[in-house]
Amino acid sequence: MTAADWAVLAVPGVVWGASFFFIAEGLRSFPAALITPMRVGFGALTLGLFPSARRVRIEPVDHRRILLLGVIWMAIPLSIFPFAEERVSSSVTGMLNGATPLFIAVVAALMAKRLPPRQQIVGVAVGFSGVVLIAVSSGSGGRNSWAGIGLIFIALVFYGVSLNLAVPLQRKYGGLPVLWRAQMVAFVLITPFAVPSLDEIEFAWGPFMAMVALGVFGTALAFVVMASNAGRLGSTRASVSVYIVPVVSLLLGALVRHESVAALAVAGCAVAVLGAYLTNRTHT
Repeated sequence: MTAADWAVLAVPGVVWGASFFFIAEGLRSFPAALITPMRVGFGALTLGLFPSARRVRIEPVDHRRILLLGVIWMAIPLSIFPFAEERVSSSVTGMLNGATPLFIAVVAALMAKRLPPRQQIVGVAVGFSGVVLIAVSSGSGGRNSWAGIGLIFIALVFYGVSLNLAVPLQRKYGGLPVLWRAQMVAFVLITPFAVPSLDEIEFAWGPFMAMVALGVFGTALAFVVMASNAGRLGSTRASVSVYIVPVVSLLLGALVRHESVAALAVAGCAVAVLGAYLTNRTHT
């Protein structure tokens, strides 16, 4: 691993960690219902520029599965986050998203109808104890509400289900063709619901550029880099990037947006990331 390898390895985590900051910035000018159509629209346009995303032929038997992924991987959870961030700070949203590997592991165990290895159970238990610390310390005051935290948990459940369902399709066709088609499905499905809120736009270039960055980088290029890292460095090493997400989100929220973050929530974030690491390490 050279310095350049480590830098590229960190790129997806940094970009995805900044995504919650971009959402918060976008909400300054755009209603929550418009955030997701904009991000998946820019994301799909960007992914469509890559021949590897367009030239793969999807077998008819898998069309329904990609349609399902468009709903439960893109349309629903990505639509939830803007509404959640109207009630929860970007830093707390990002810290809670550090638990995504935990939800994936739990759903995988439920789908397999068997308990995971004992060490992985320990990792999940440690991780969820950190999530509880974040939720309890964040939902008790300030601008964060339990309703917003509940919305984030719902989105993470959808992530846990969809990412498990996406694995066989990604192995069959590659990550980018599946992601590109799922984003196009999501865009078609959710855009009509955003039309009634067009008159609520208070346009400003800063929030608009945040939406462009969210779509181009967070919803497209970060996945491209992640796929490249997995191919060059191995999926286990590439997954390390995920643990950077809550750290970046916390730093941007606290230092740039001046969000108040409870010390107990920061401790919970560290515990949740540790649990996610232990869960992923024992699983692989």
